[in-house]
Amino acid sequence: MTIRPATANDWPQLWPVLQATFASGDTYPFEPDTPEDVVHHAWMELPLATYVAIGEQGQLLGTYYLKANQVGLGSHVCNCGYVVSEHARHRGVATALCEHSQLVARERGFRAMQFNLVVSTNVRAVRLWQHLGFEQVGHLPGAFRHLTLGEVDALVLYKRLHP
Repeated sequence: MTIRPATANDWPQLWPVLQATFASGDTYPFEPDTPEDVVHHAWMELPLATYVAIGEQGQLLGTYYLKANQVGLGSHVCNCGYVVSEHARHRGVATALCEHSQLVARERGFRAMQFNLVVSTNVRAVRLWQHLGFEQVGHLPGAFRHLTLGEVDALVLYKRLHP
């Protein structure tokens, strides 16, 4: 697996992976039918950087974006979003993406990383982020409208990147 900056040429593989993830309505706040141009803008244009994980056969395994969590005096804390393609799950891709994002964040001068809306029912993600050193610093009752479960809690997770 190679993790590298995303390019415009990656979008044809990236869009279906993002679309399928958002359509499930269980992990991201994007509406299930969010138009492609809106997702492209949010995933490829707004962040400071977007990366892709590519398999040995050239297939897209996953992606993440990196951006400042806030502006100005809060801009030393970054935020990331991760998506792993269905066919690449349970193979360590999310771990590799998160570890890579922390290295990139440090290189860019970020002091901490914060995940603002981790859906509590996404147990595998919560467990992974905690395993990678993120602490739960917030609990948001009913903050996510899960497509099948209704309102579920969301968590805020945080990790210092520098002592």
